[in-house]
Amino acid sequence: VSARRRKSEPGWRLHPRRVRYPILRTVLLIFAPLVCFGQEPTPTPSPGEAEAEQVVVSATRFDIPLDLSPASASVIDSEDFEQKQIERVSDALREVPGLSVVQTGTAGQLTAVFTRGLRSEHTQVLLDGIPINQGLQGAFNFADLTIDDIDRIEVVRGPQSTLYGPRALAGVIQIFTKQGTGPPGAMVAAEGGSYDTFREWGQSDGKIGNFDYSVGASRLDTDNARPNNNYRNTAAITDVGWSPNEQLRIGSLFTYSVSDTGNPNTIFDPRPIDHFLTERWLIGPHIDWKPTEWWDHKFIFSYDHERQLNDPNQDGFVGPTRALFERTQIDYQNDLRPTSWLTLTSGFFYNRVNAGQERPFVLQIFGPQPTFVSDHTEEIAGFLQATLTPIENLIFVAGGRFDHFNQFGGIWTYRVAGSYKIDRTNTTLHSSVATGFSPPSSQDKIFGNNFGLKPEQDLGWDIGVRQELWENRVAVGLTYFHNDLSNAIGSNGLFETLNLGAAETQGLEAELRAQPITNLLFTVSYTYLAAENTSSKDISQLQGARLPRRPRNEVYVSASYLWWKKLRTVVEAKFVNAREELNFGGPNFDIEDYSFVNVAAEYEVNPHLSVFGRIDNLMNEHYSEVFGFPALGRAAYGGVKVRF
Repeated sequence: VSARRRKSEPGWRLHPRRVRYPILRTVLLIFAPLVCFGQEPTPTPSPGEAEAEQVVVSATRFDIPLDLSPASASVIDSEDFEQKQIERVSDALREVPGLSVVQTGTAGQLTAVFTRGLRSEHTQVLLDGIPINQGLQGAFNFADLTIDDIDRIEVVRGPQSTLYGPRALAGVIQIFTKQGTGPPGAMVAAEGGSYDTFREWGQSDGKIGNFDYSVGASRLDTDNARPNNNYRNTAAITDVGWSPNEQLRIGSLFTYSVSDTGNPNTIFDPRPIDHFLTERWLIGPHIDWKPTEWWDHKFIFSYDHERQLNDPNQDGFVGPTRALFERTQIDYQNDLRPTSWLTLTSGFFYNRVNAGQERPFVLQIFGPQPTFVSDHTEEIAGFLQATLTPIENLIFVAGGRFDHFNQFGGIWTYRVAGSYKIDRTNTTLHSSVATGFSPPSSQDKIFGNNFGLKPEQDLGWDIGVRQELWENRVAVGLTYFHNDLSNAIGSNGLFETLNLGAAETQGLEAELRAQPITNLLFTVSYTYLAAENTSSKDISQLQGARLPRRPRNEVYVSASYLWWKKLRTVVEAKFVNAREELNFGGPNFDIEDYSFVNVAAEYEVNPHLSVFGRIDNLMNEHYSEVFGFPALGRAAYGGVKVRF
């Protein structure tokens, strides 16, 4: 299903979308026998042309036009990945306002995303509707998530727990895989460059009769810049479905990745042999059934597994460890439209998690320490949302949800949001008020010796405006947001984790997209963030201190131009300033501002062959997103892409 819909198409305003969640075993040989006609690079639509309307699913759990979204939302599509030669999802997210991407050094190291100043475990990450936050922390590590076979990324900011439950306290990042729709085709590519970097990848999709598929795979090998900083990553994802008729589709999703990473630690305390292995896989069978035009059903069953091996672990206390994480999830949703102006979305959710860690050589100098720790969590939830469109261009959403956990009982959340577009001035107003929650992670419970922790909670609201100008050549958006976090989990300094903290975040998000002439596109995003600890009970940080690693100002700028329908050039830059680092009980200390510039180009030799190259960190900026973990300096890469 296309992520864009023309305004002239019947039913464009609120046509429910059957989100696809398909399955296929990973077979790289699928690339070889498939043949399709190559295509020229897609030119940027000319100013004044009838534009395809971009839609967003994650704001309501079904299709609505992006410019009518009642939530603050952004969409990044696969065309953006290709033009900027993006390899990982985290790098694509750097252009989204309201998000701070923090990478602990170089590729392969821990990579977190903070939404509106809240913690990384407060953002729910979904893949085709399946929650994929993993591990003992409950956050999602973006280090190994590549853009293989990804169609688009939707980012919805503000509490979304009413629709997506745990971890959606700050917002949702949903990743959609491609779905085969036309004749089978394939692409293979390879590149090499600085720091002994080699990357190979391929993608194929298509439809044969009632069967559709898409598959992507990649391999990355790099030594990076420091000793013990090597990174090896293999990833594969496939998406397949069978549709006996237009009303039913049965499919599944399958993903696999394995990464092998050297952990050099900080430049102040290097670890020459510390090593980390992570292996993940997920399977997600799925059914989409639309018995009538006014009733949709979606059902997902998913199982995922993560294995981590830290051997040796040079922390001087725990020693080598092995962590295991396995999860089973069931998600059911139905969309009922009793009238043309009302959609009722309801469903239930079940989640079971087993997490544990073996640490046979843990030291006993601080008293008896267990050599195996584990946690078992079960959750069941139900939700209901009403979406009303009583008049044209007005959307009003109200909903509630109840989640029950085996360890701390139940919790209610609600959300009220709306948007209205004034056609005469091309102005859209939107606002929302919602509550969200994030349950204590297995890490909080296990290592804090406290299985009685309560979930962290948030009351968040925002108000914004989107304005289109100059015959829709320019679109500008501005949103103010505010969050009050309570019941935050922190340390009392006695190796115990308690509900101690509170925080307040507020700020501005701004976006600009301009196309002054055909094939020339400018994008700009800006975030202002004030994020403050408002509790005196958590000893890790003083009351009134700015939350660490949350920049006050972030600016992203990019420009893209297609020359002679053959050569695409892109320049992008990012500036980040006013950051602080945690000082564990003392006043935080300032860390340096930074900026970087990346350039990329791709030339189409013929419809089947392209050559490309890029330079990252063009100005050779010396900086760290996390204090003591330096990012790479200037790096150049080049390669070739073949289409069959």
